[in-house]
Amino acid sequence: MQKLVDINCDMGESFGAYTIGMDEAVLGHISSANIACGFHAGDPMVLDRTVAMAAAKGVGVGAHPGYPDLMGFGRRNMHCSNAEVRNYLIYQVGAVQAFCRVHGVALQHVKPHGGLYNMAVEDEALARTIAEAVAAVDRGLLLVALAGANAARVRAMAAEVGLQVCFEAFPDRAYTARGTLVSRRKPGAVIEDPQTVAQRALMMAAEGKVVAEDGSVLELTVDTLCVHGDNPAAVNLTGTIRQTLLDAGVGVAPMAEIVRLRDA
Repeated sequence: MQKLVDINCDMGESFGAYTIGMDEAVLGHISSANIACGFHAGDPMVLDRTVAMAAAKGVGVGAHPGYPDLMGFGRRNMHCSNAEVRNYLIYQVGAVQAFCRVHGVALQHVKPHGGLYNMAVEDEALARTIAEAVAAVDRGLLLVALAGANAARVRAMAAEVGLQVCFEAFPDRAYTARGTLVSRRKPGAVIEDPQTVAQRALMMAAEGKVVAEDGSVLELTVDTLCVHGDNPAAVNLTGTIRQTLLDAGVGVAPMAEIVRLRDA
């Protein structure tokens, strides 16, 4: 059977008069889109437009909920109660779900954004709250989580609330030896050279491995590859990654298809 992987990108992050990313061009190269829900970025007009574009391209639509942190683009850590996090998630996922219904597509997945995503990697209680919130909305949604050492624990925790997990790797981000993402505050945390990123993506997809910042090789279970939409090189990156994968015999398909085949 041909090896398949999803390519996802964070998008819908423009706000009012401010434009972030080149969403329409990127959509031609990816198979799943994580769409901002208005808390860290995005607004109703952007959300409507982005869901419509994704639907027209046949790209799987996901909600990309974050902390209520427009000024910090959702990348700052916030210490919220479990009840607050739960309701933040339900509110944001519901917004994307409503626009999906308007445009005649099913919501495919939920991927937490920024600080919320990164804090959940280290905080099991927070990760469980996120999973419970997603399950409360719809157990048919996929939960996107960081591939790596915690994968088995995350899969088991999600299964307890009736969710399937799609494990994600980041070819355009540097990794620590522990398998977490290097802080964006450090030089070299974001990789922009298309060829370097594409080769990292191929290694992740075909071999389930990534080279960490200290040179060690980490084992990963990879279902989906993420490229950040606010990266200035996002269009070139996604196009180069997709072509490199296809040239190596690795197919590209939306998350739902990847997980269905994985768990068949």
